[in-house]
Formats: sequence, C-alpha cells, structure tokens
Amino acid sequence: DRVLVRIKDLTEEKADQEVWVRGRIHTSRAKGKQCFLVLRQQQFNIQALVAVGQHASKQMVKFAANITKESIVDVEGVVRKAYQKVGGCTQQDVELHVQRIYVISSAEPRLPLQLDDAVRPEVEGDEDGRATVNQDTRLDNRIIDLRTSTSQAIFCLQSGICQLFRETLTRKGFVEIQTPKIISAASEGGANVFTVSYFKTSAYLAQSPQLYKQMCICADFDKVFCVGPVFRAEDSNTHRHLTEFVGLDIEMAFNYHYHEVVDEIADTMVQIFKGLQERFQTEIQTVGKQFPCEPFKFLEPTLRLEYREGVAMLREAGVEMGDEEDLSTPNEKLLGRLVKEKYDTDFYILDKYPLAVRPFYTMPDPANPKTSNSYDMFMRGEEILSGAQRIHDPQLLTERAKHHGIDLEKIKAYIDSFRFGAPPHAGGGIGLERVTMLFLGLHNVRQTSMFPRDPKRLTP
Repeated sequence: DRVLVRIKDLTEEKADQEVWVRGRIHTSRAKGKQCFLVLRQQQFNIQALVAVGQHASKQMVKFAANITKESIVDVEGVVRKAYQKVGGCTQQDVELHVQRIYVISSAEPRLPLQLDDAVRPEVEGDEDGRATVNQDTRLDNRIIDLRTSTSQAIFCLQSGICQLFRETLTRKGFVEIQTPKIISAASEGGANVFTVSYFKTSAYLAQSPQLYKQMCICADFDKVFCVGPVFRAEDSNTHRHLTEFVGLDIEMAFNYHYHEVVDEIADTMVQIFKGLQERFQTEIQTVGKQFPCEPFKFLEPTLRLEYREGVAMLREAGVEMGDEEDLSTPNEKLLGRLVKEKYDTDFYILDKYPLAVRPFYTMPDPANPKTSNSYDMFMRGEEILSGAQRIHDPQLLTERAKHHGIDLEKIKAYIDSFRFGAPPHAGGGIGLERVTMLFLGLHNVRQTSMFPRDPKRLTP
C-alpha cells in the first residue's frame, strides 16, 4: 500500500503517511540501539531513523549501519514530524522512521572522493584544515562529483537555459534546425579545426553552424536556431575555453536594420534570465552555498553601448588602447566592472566593432568604413556571444575575403550560397557552458561542462 515518493516531496503534509523511498546512503551513524541515515536524491536529502522496536531488530540496525556510502537502497517507513529542525538536510521538518530497508546496489567501501568534501566552500576548508576537492580529482571521478548537490543544481539550471532558449525562440516564430558537424572545409576559413579521416579523404569538425544557418536564411526560413556541439582546435587552457562546447546559435533575416536582430537576441537572453530567476531559485541558492555570488543583474531593455564608448570608458580608467584595437581579456573584465558601476547591470551589448578585428564575412558599416555592423554580448564582463550582420552580396564577400588573404577556393561553397538571392540577415553564437558559468558566478567553465574537453582532457 505504500506510495513511491520523491524526497523533495516529503514535507509536513506527508506526516504519518507510509511511504517507499529509493535513494542513496549519504551518511550513516550508529548510536546505541539506533542508526541515523541520511538518504539522498539529487540535491535533496532526508534523515532516516532505524531504531530497535516493533519493526526493527538489533540485527537490522547493525545491517543498516554497515551499508556503504553511496549504495542505492529502498526504504519503507513512516514520515514523522521532526521534534526539532534537522540540520544538514534539505527536508528539515520531517524524518523517515524506517520499517524495512533493502540494498538495491551496493557501492564499494572506498570512494575516490567524499561528497561532503566536494561541496565544501574552498575558503571554509582552508580555514579549518578540512579537505576540499581539487578540479582534476573532480573531473577524473566525474560520476561521483556529478552526484553532489552543487553539480545537480548546475546541470538542472543548464537544462533550464536550453529549455528557455527553445521556448522563447519558438514563441518568436523561429524554426529549430539541425546542422552537419562533419564538413568539407573549415567553417570560418580559419586553421583551428579538427581534421578527421573520412573514407578516402579528410573532413573537419564544424567550428560553427554558421554556413548552414545562413543557407537556411537563403532558403527563406527567415528565423532559425540550433543547439549542438561546436569544435575548436585551439589551445583552450583558460578558465573559459573548451575544445568542444554546446552552441546556442541564432540567425535571422531583417527588414530595415540589423538592430532588429540584436534586439531579438538580447530579448531572448533577458527571457532566459527571467525564467531562471523564476523557476530555478532552489538551484541558484544551492550553488550559492558553495560558491557565493551576487545575484545576476540585467536591464530591460538591454544596455547597448558603441565600441567607441567602451574604449572611452577604459581610457578614462587609465587604459591605453587604439580606436581599432580589439579588447583583451583583462580589458573586457575591467569594462564589465565599469559598466556595472555606472549602469548597475551584469549584461550588456557592445556594438559597432572596428572592421579590422572582425571576420571577413562581417558587413562594413555604410556610414563609417572603419567600423562594422557587428556586436558582442557580455555577462559579468566576459563575452558570451559574438555576432554580426553577414555580407549577403557575393561580390562584396569575395572582395572582403581577398582583403583578408583567404583562399577563395576553400570558401567557394560559402560564397556560392549567396548567388541565388539572399536577404539581409544577421546572427550570432552563444556558448551554453559559459552562460551557465557566468549567470551563477562560477570561476571555471569546466564546472558547467558535464564531461569537459580541452587540450589536456579527453576522458571520461
């Protein structure tokens, strides 16, 4: 007659009900004729009591105390209101009085890392000498690390970003597309691609779905997006780069001005931020316990500055840089702090980048030959999207490719896709892992990549 329930649903309303719970043994502590267990499901846990009495013998208490940590068990028992709040558990107002316990899958007694150590804030561990778990140990034992309440919360929230991205764009009339990841030539004409054997020839892993997004615009889809892996054969040994990440890509035809696209992308990001704050407060707070961070702030509508305005702010702060110089990572972060101080937002757009620092396919600004119709979007002072109006005229595209010294044969298919009539369009690509990292205020993108890939890591 018992009902299978989730730990997160065990509240005072369930008091005195007989239930059945499947969970992992997080901790166990024997005390006389009693054994206190903490059962865990994802980021939720509850105290369970096995006590000698009508339903439990001494042997059962001993059996329960000897079940190894991380074993999966089925527990049958009665939900009781706790006499005092149960510290260290998410379900603090109730506990489970165990009548039967079954081991479904036993874990080895020696764990490569302790989950309590893995969720401890680093400062706290340093202060009292208790262990914290370093990043390589976490990633080498990712299955265990992903069981922590922090990791569970991070990836639930990341799932929410994808869901909100799809919801918002579908509501706006976009069509989701799936693009090839094995391609015949480098996506953006660059050298940083992975070469793969393809029957009797070679192929490449896609750096971007850009060509195919643009081909769909040429095919009159008007508004498209895709969610999928992106590959970059770069020396990605930084806190925010990976050799494989998930791209949230958008492309859209416009009628009058490329700012139509900029506004649409910015509003999509705002809807994602609002949705996360409304639907994922539990996850945000769970991550914040281990990695404290100020709540993410954004404006509606989104702040948009021109590149020259950003340069002026940096110069006022003592930075020496030229008008056509690209932003370095330190200057990016400094500008983010300056924007936060002046406008109180963690999310903003930098528009009208110098043409000299953008790819060949970027549309020049018709009003100023030194600038371009291109833009980046930033979260907490770090770039999360790079985008532009694309050149849709094959003759101008050819001229710009020659100017950049690009072999026209290698991009022939790209240029040819615009020869049969292409509407003005623009778009951009967003890094999912980077958005998750910056929204939560984390310090390394590997924390938000489930199984990260970088130059030094190919497993697990």
